[in-house]
Amino acid sequence: MLQRLRRLVRHRWLDDRVQGAIPQDLVRRLADRVAASERRHTGEVRICVESSLPTSYLWRGATARQRAITMFGKLRVWDTEHNNGVLIYLLLAEHAIEIVADRGLARRVDARIWDALVRRMGAAFREGRYEEGLTDALAEVSALLVQHFPAEPGSVRPNELPDEPVLG
Repeated sequence: MLQRLRRLVRHRWLDDRVQGAIPQDLVRRLADRVAASERRHTGEVRICVESSLPTSYLWRGATARQRAITMFGKLRVWDTEHNNGVLIYLLLAEHAIEIVADRGLARRVDARIWDALVRRMGAAFREGRYEEGLTDALAEVSALLVQHFPAEPGSVRPNELPDEPVLG
């Protein structure tokens, strides 16, 4: 119970701190990078950064992974034509990074590749290289999508999901 209370306090203390961690100019640059990435493949990429978990998640002891999966659904990343959407999820209060890939891509990419990507992002973040960590992760996700779901040369396809990161 004490551990749950400490977690609750840590999360409530960090509420609304995401704006300081991810400034608006970085949001714009990330959106531009997502848009450029999506011109090279048929997948959709979303970035979601939350400062803390909702209280209901904290009371029931939910994990960052569970929240990432919920956000994957809420942001409709699962609802792409080729089932090849990817969510890059950051939970600042717990220094947690989660990658959720839809089944079309997940069955083609070994879990160890996603784990290694998360480790590299974590290393960059620990060194204070937040933009570089996010940009490199986006480049790696893009490379996987290009490998498995390349865009047809000269094709124009609709943008199925917004490119802007979600901050909460």
